[in-house]
Amino acid sequence: MEFPDSETIGGVLDSIRFPRFLDVRYDPETPQLDDVGARARTEADRLLDSYDGDLSKGGTIAIGLGSRGIADVLPVARATIEAVRARDLEPMAVPAMGSHGGATPEGQVETLAGLGLTEERLECRIDPRMETIELRSGDESVHFARAAEEADAVLAINRIKPHTNFEGRFESGLTKMLAVGFGKQAGARAIHERALTEGYVPVIEDAIGTIQREIPVIGGLAIVENSQDEIATIEALAGRDLPDGEQVLLDRAREYMPTLPFDSPDALIVERIGKDVSGTGMDTNVIGRYRVLNAEDPASPEIDRICVLGLTEATHGNGMGIGLADATTTRVANAIDFGQVYANALTSSSLAKASLPVALPTDEQAVTAVLTSAGTYDPEKSEVAWIRDTSHLSSFRISEALADRLPAEAEIVGRSELVFENGNANFEPLE
Repeated sequence: MEFPDSETIGGVLDSIRFPRFLDVRYDPETPQLDDVGARARTEADRLLDSYDGDLSKGGTIAIGLGSRGIADVLPVARATIEAVRARDLEPMAVPAMGSHGGATPEGQVETLAGLGLTEERLECRIDPRMETIELRSGDESVHFARAAEEADAVLAINRIKPHTNFEGRFESGLTKMLAVGFGKQAGARAIHERALTEGYVPVIEDAIGTIQREIPVIGGLAIVENSQDEIATIEALAGRDLPDGEQVLLDRAREYMPTLPFDSPDALIVERIGKDVSGTGMDTNVIGRYRVLNAEDPASPEIDRICVLGLTEATHGNGMGIGLADATTTRVANAIDFGQVYANALTSSSLAKASLPVALPTDEQAVTAVLTSAGTYDPEKSEVAWIRDTSHLSSFRISEALADRLPAEAEIVGRSELVFENGNANFEPLE
């Protein structure tokens, strides 16, 4: 695709004076787990000991691992694998991530590797087959990974957090991983299609009920992170306690989750998005945009304009969620692997999230576009937040106009001037 060059854009986009920025440290008090590996091993042992199904020696346990960048997920996975082996059982990792990784075995292995989850580091084989079996639920089929169905039992490792498309007593977590992630591309697509008309909660609830009847589900390790992207707690949840057992942990996750400490800035600049940050590239609960059929956007925050300046390395070109932005750069647009993006968008029916926003040649022009299209522009009054990504909100920058809206827990630790070198954004500290 051919985009207009800087000279062409310069003819229609005026140069502006940018706001001065304040460097903010925002560190609301939330708990942090001291020894992640030890807690994971304790909870994995508790989970396996509580299972009342048949775990004969030599049996295989399929361990579901997802595509999210969960803090310290490797020691959690390793501790679970060790707990399985201690019972003379054979662990096997299964990518439980729906269509992520371009809906291919190689792509799903690459996605796990980007999170540090390789066969060598896990000391466990990975079975990434995309084939599924179909379980019957009335007139509907529930897909489940053949690799996991062939095992003697299944457990999942996942983070509990508010979902980016829907609200309910369970959202993103073990239940969704079992019902959607283990369904691979075929299952994820079927769930999303039904959910557009029936709603996510009842469709996933129906699917997990079918899976519990047909598949020996041990349960899983539920991870809750704090506002600093660290593990706050790990809890074992037995399969028979899903989905209701997630409610308390979901409430805790919502309390701890990182958010911006103001509701309606004029513009948000996001340095990077990626599947390791959120399934939608940037967390919709942070930016206040779902853009999903039959689902209203969150009541807050309400951000007029959003600009995206990059992709994370771990996302491997998957720019799903770029459609949530109003502007980006041609560098980002050219780095996107639309094969992966379209696999996600068509599977989830989230076409808007795959749409390409206005793509401009440089960071400077992209930032200028969002600032000047949010209303009458005044650098002294423009309310702008500048973040690394939606998972890292313990430090960020704001324009001076937002200073009086900071909460007491936020601390201004410096002042910066936004400068551009060859059109690329950078900040220089001010005295």
